[in-house]
Amino acid sequence: MTTVYARQKTRHPEPVRRRSPAGPVLVALWGGAAAVIALWWHGTGSVVGLAGWLTGAGRIAGLLCGYASAVLIALMARVPLLERGIGADRVARWHAMAGRYTISLLVVHAVLTVLGYAAQDGSPIPDEALTVVLDYPEMLKATAGTALLCAVGIVSVRAVRRRAGHEFWYYVHLLTYAAVFLSFGHQLALGSDFAGDPPARAAWYALYSGTAALVVWFRILTPIRLNLRHRLRVDSVREEAPGVHSVVVRGRRLPEMGARPGQFLRWRFLTPGLRWTSTPYSLSAPPRPDRLRITVKTLGDHSAAVSRLRPGTRVWAEGPYGALTADRRTSSRTLLVAGGVGITPLRALFETLPGDVTLVYRARTAEDLALSGELEAVARCRGATVLYALNGPHGRRPEITARSLRAAVPGLEAHDVYLCGPHGFAQHVYEALRGAGVPDRRIHHESFEL
Repeated sequence: MTTVYARQKTRHPEPVRRRSPAGPVLVALWGGAAAVIALWWHGTGSVVGLAGWLTGAGRIAGLLCGYASAVLIALMARVPLLERGIGADRVARWHAMAGRYTISLLVVHAVLTVLGYAAQDGSPIPDEALTVVLDYPEMLKATAGTALLCAVGIVSVRAVRRRAGHEFWYYVHLLTYAAVFLSFGHQLALGSDFAGDPPARAAWYALYSGTAALVVWFRILTPIRLNLRHRLRVDSVREEAPGVHSVVVRGRRLPEMGARPGQFLRWRFLTPGLRWTSTPYSLSAPPRPDRLRITVKTLGDHSAAVSRLRPGTRVWAEGPYGALTADRRTSSRTLLVAGGVGITPLRALFETLPGDVTLVYRARTAEDLALSGELEAVARCRGATVLYALNGPHGRRPEITARSLRAAVPGLEAHDVYLCGPHGFAQHVYEALRGAGVPDRRIHHESFEL
């Protein structure tokens, strides 16, 4: 790694870090699960015999599955408190975990309930299963919802998702709404915990109505309002490096959008071949009063088509999202570590973060350094430091280790570190930073590997 511009020492006030709402949100979610179990306990008398234990366990699993379904939908609603306060990557992981819990509880509920009914009636299990599906109220719809939810789960498995493609996964994923809608009726029709307990029934309606309101407000009405207000259009497209292009988007009243350096939006370009796909891209420059900029690397058909956008193309955007902002700082000294196109959110932060800032940028060759001219101009202007980690002769990769990082950045353990790049690169650098003594709470990154 070589220094391009030397650091100039300046005094800056210590940052005040905003407290993340992740802890209170998790407490609330687990508290809701405890309340669901308490509901079962309140409505259950003595449990007698094998049939009673099976159906009782099936009821618990069913109640928890219904609660987890509402949580699953709420985590898809793109609520700003979660997406910006906690971080879109962590919310995505919570959503994936909630999906696994929901499907697991659904299977347990169905199996134990049928086994319990079969033991109670003394009938064969296949016959009892058919009776439950065909004769019990709301069960045909619930069975269809179960099939849809299982299909979403299968498509969401990482290996299947990579083969299926983002667009197919995205639209199948939306079937989660239909699955939960179809299953809701049988929860109240067959749930003995709700039949004789009006307050519990009202609370269940409130849970699902509140979740539906979040989805309608933040996934439908808020984006409509944003795009009617700002009227976004492509202004220009410029090549930054081989296979890397910047897209400048202009609009009205952009400061009211509240976008910040380090954040991203979900972009839908209203042109043939792109209008049905919404893709997250980070802002690669600080937001300006009349324009926003993203920088995209060609990795597939969609990103390749982005480079061919024409000026005047209408843009539909949602956001801004993400918590990789200056609010995470706990120190007046900051290290930014970028790998490849991971430079995009860090480019915006490099210009705007106060204090003593160093940027380490990993790329294969000098030609692959997107936005390097801007980075060097920013470094000159603010007296920051840029370090490039490029392949040596014969393509030899430079080692980014705890030792090399400590040598390049004096006092590294006292820095906040913002990290962005491919998953393998980010994991390697994270381990090197921890080995160099940087506390976990000072390493800030967003990753969408589920």
